[in-house]
Amino acid sequence: MTKRTVSAPAAGTPVGPYSQAVIAGNWIFVSAEKGIDPRTGSIPDGGVRGETSQVLNNIKAILEAAGASMQHVVRCVVYLKNMDDFAAMNEAYAAVFSENPPARTTVGVAALPLGLNVMIEATAFKIDAA
Repeated sequence: MTKRTVSAPAAGTPVGPYSQAVIAGNWIFVSAEKGIDPRTGSIPDGGVRGETSQVLNNIKAILEAAGASMQHVVRCVVYLKNMDDFAAMNEAYAAVFSENPPARTTVGVAALPLGLNVMIEATAFKIDAA
């Protein structure tokens, strides 16, 4: 099996030495993505809800660069700095994954880089992955 890295400028640039995603066979592994607007370089307004929406927009851009879509996502891991923000994150998440949502784990963490409140990683499966 070969693997290929994915770079999606539409999702911004990584904040470290990692690939935004890796395609291995039919699997697409998206690194934990940040909720920073790639056009402005800042965290969007709207608190955790707005930040979660931006994270999911960035994941969408990465998946599109990999030849997939959000419908191919089978699992997500959500990292929340404050579990009190679960409802706000969940509302934004449900707006994207309204039908047949992927499996999900949500974990409370002590801190995230760049002052972020939420990060999400995704795993997608696509029969004809690019």
